[in-house]
Amino acid sequence: MDTAKPSPLEGADFDELDALLDELRTRDDEVPEWEFLEGAMAALLCTRRPVPAEEWLPVLLGTGPLPTVPHADGTHFPNTAAYERFLSLWQRREAEVREALSADIEALDDPRSYHPEVMDVRGAIAALPEAERPAADVPIPSYGQVWALGYLFVVEQWTEEWALPRDQETASWIERALDEVDALTQDDTARPSVNLHNEQAAPSVSEPRLDAFASAIWSVYDLYRIWHSLGPRQAPVRQAPAPGRNDPCWCGSGIKFKRCHGA
Repeated sequence: MDTAKPSPLEGADFDELDALLDELRTRDDEVPEWEFLEGAMAALLCTRRPVPAEEWLPVLLGTGPLPTVPHADGTHFPNTAAYERFLSLWQRREAEVREALSADIEALDDPRSYHPEVMDVRGAIAALPEAERPAADVPIPSYGQVWALGYLFVVEQWTEEWALPRDQETASWIERALDEVDALTQDDTARPSVNLHNEQAAPSVSEPRLDAFASAIWSVYDLYRIWHSLGPRQAPVRQAPAPGRNDPCWCGSGIKFKRCHGA
């Protein structure tokens, strides 16, 4: 039995994921980019029960029950090798994120902490020659925005698993944590102070945005611990209906219930 720890993804691995998603997008332009899936993965790991691939693949990518077979809506992988490669890369990143969220850390600069794979898109554009930049009216996502949208997409799709518990204090913790993630779905409109893509290029991310991003990561830690401490939802215990007074007794005596165990 191979118990070797999966190796963390490197830059080339993320490039390969992007290429696999680009290929899927040729059949369905709604296939999301990796940053969205990175946020979705974090939320799936926080969900109170394990969500298998056959459940999340159709929701996140639009594949059918057989991910390599064409179907009426959505997309499909071109072959089994591409499908298996995508899952292999996903599982390696999943193991890495799970380990990070399980770590007992006190600061986000701890090398064991969760570092979402996000890109400063505005910073990357600012680093381009002016002639290569998109038109000014083209919306460019703020730092961490797509990641947060992916996280909350899972919360919205698996509503039963994310339903607030009855305990008011725990429910308040969950609501506050989700509010911190939701704050990242808004545009960064504050004055930019740093470029996370190229330090020499024009600033693209504000200090308040960096603070909000850090708060969102801490909130993901809180959500991971809360939901895992609660565990999977318990199905309600349903008692079998008792026999009627004139029905034969359940004990097999042949006597009516009202004259036997119902007496």
